[in-house]
Amino acid sequence: MLPHALVPPAGPQDDGVVGEQHEDQEHDAEPARPPLTEARAREMTAGLREAMDDVRHSVAVLAARVREAHAARVWVPLGHSSWESYCQAEFSISRAQAYRLLDVARALAAIHGAVTAGTETSRTRETSPAAAAALDYGLSQRALIAVSSRTDVVTELITHRLTTLAHSGLTALDTATVRAVVRQAVHDVRTAPPPSPAEPSTDPVVAAGRQLTDNLFASEYAIGELMLEVAPAYLSDIEAATGALALLCEQIGEPLEHGLAARRYAMSGDPRALHGTVL
Repeated sequence: MLPHALVPPAGPQDDGVVGEQHEDQEHDAEPARPPLTEARAREMTAGLREAMDDVRHSVAVLAARVREAHAARVWVPLGHSSWESYCQAEFSISRAQAYRLLDVARALAAIHGAVTAGTETSRTRETSPAAAAALDYGLSQRALIAVSSRTDVVTELITHRLTTLAHSGLTALDTATVRAVVRQAVHDVRTAPPPSPAEPSTDPVVAAGRQLTDNLFASEYAIGELMLEVAPAYLSDIEAATGALALLCEQIGEPLEHGLAARRYAMSGDPRALHGTVL
């Protein structure tokens, strides 16, 4: 997913005729375009949808190849000491990026395992292990990283929902249905609020404190999602801090370290990412 462009704050402009002339020149620089027809708008939308699907499919293919390369210890015959040094030398990516690729690969493999366990039809299975691992559920790299630390929850949810559908006989478990179930499960886990305590406290002060904590975590997750819009998960903290994230934090009055911590929390779902900044 490409980061949203940030528009820098407008600089001071001279009042009067000069500014008006400059504005007129800007308007005249681009010729007026005829209004789009509905047919043309639908055609452009279809093109955008196809491009987005291509990007998501690329994530699935990349995840399958990363998992295969790591399992084969591809770095050994090439003379590298580890996976991270191999990725640095061969692809010029950081240690953090190298292990995020593994997170994506493992998350997708776990999801595919849940799909296999939760279905009783061969229609969702491919003819070879490599093809099966690359089965495209339409998930972005960001989504897979976000649930990589909670794959047990995601897979349990997928297995339960697919098994229920298979036994109900109301819906055929075709590829589109399975894809929808997987995407919804990932969405549900990503957006689920923190679990409530098994036995809520009867002390109003304790209950209020827990509510404040829950609200804080929800707020930080929302901030982290915003940070990921301009600094996608594949960027390291250093790359994010020296890019658009620093500008965003400056514009909204947020300390950069706070923005980075919220970004890590949105990626991992682990509240410990906020320690030392918010907590």
